Amino acid sequence: MAIDMKPPEAASAFLKDAGWGNARIEPVAGDASFRRYFRVFHDSRQAILMDAPPPYEDPKPFITIAKHLKAQKFAAPEIFAEDLVQGLVLLEDFGDHRMREHLDACPNDEDRIYRQTIDLIRDLHQQPAAPVAKYDQDAYLREVNLLTEWYCPAQSIPIDANAFEQAWTEVLDPILVSQQPEVTVLRDYHAENIMLLPDGTLGLLDFQDALTGHKAYDVVSMLQDARRDVSDQLEEAMLTYYLADQSSEAASEFRSHYAILGAQRNTKIIGIFTRLFVRDGKERYLDFLPRMWRLLEKDLRHPDLKPVADWFDRNISPEIRSRPIPTEERSA
Repeated sequence: MAIDMKPPEAASAFLKDAGWGNARIEPVAGDASFRRYFRVFHDSRQAILMDAPPPYEDPKPFITIAKHLKAQKFAAPEIFAEDLVQGLVLLEDFGDHRMREHLDACPNDEDRIYRQTIDLIRDLHQQPAAPVAKYDQDAYLREVNLLTEWYCPAQSIPIDANAFEQAWTEVLDPILVSQQPEVTVLRDYHAENIMLLPDGTLGLLDFQDALTGHKAYDVVSMLQDARRDVSDQLEEAMLTYYLADQSSEAASEFRSHYAILGAQRNTKIIGIFTRLFVRDGKERYLDFLPRMWRLLEKDLRHPDLKPVADWFDRNISPEIRSRPIPTEERSA
């Protein structure tokens, strides 16, 4: 499905009202949603125009979280103007120096920059949680069920969906108990959503789906990146760094919850990437599935995930996991 990168009709009037009349507008690469982004140039200024068209998108959560993060001294984009009816937001431009591309070109910087990402999350966890909904059991289960709703039909797998949900309910119970007090969970905290700013700080993007939940979630989001290979050695080094001031008992519990939330997230992403192909025709997301299965299988080896691991062993064999999704599964 081709993405129309023509600026929305309302953009000119919106920019004029915001003091950016007659600005030049250029498209910027989008993401997996209906949101589109444009770079806006006006005299010596430049900014980013977000097009989050109703009813498919709602920019209010992004604006709320951006203002919350800025109030806590994190580098989220400043909001210059907004039109919630049209779904348009003019925001600070963090440039093009993204963590993903920087590390691809400068792999020797991995340890330093990943430590920065861990420091940022640790700092975020010390702040009051954002005014957003909680990551509750229904949310966790709704997400893992994306696998049985999209991946399994695409692979023509007859599965026991009730047993799947029961296994996850059992495994997730300790998470719900331990995520008190809840912290802000950005949920898409990974190398493609981190900008390296000129002052050395990390710029945050794509946090509109933030919830409050468990401290391990964003750590595993960063270290089990769906789009970038993170070596086992680097993952372990960063986990050890994060847990340096924890008791052995607390560290052991965190590692258990890290594996559980890693499995939950990776299961969800397999479902989402399959949906992006089957429903939306975005075939490139199939390329990520082998990485997602490797990450999920690594998490499932933790003994606290045995009920879920047993379900996968019974229902989705390793042969199926390595089998490409048939391209004819794409919707017309």
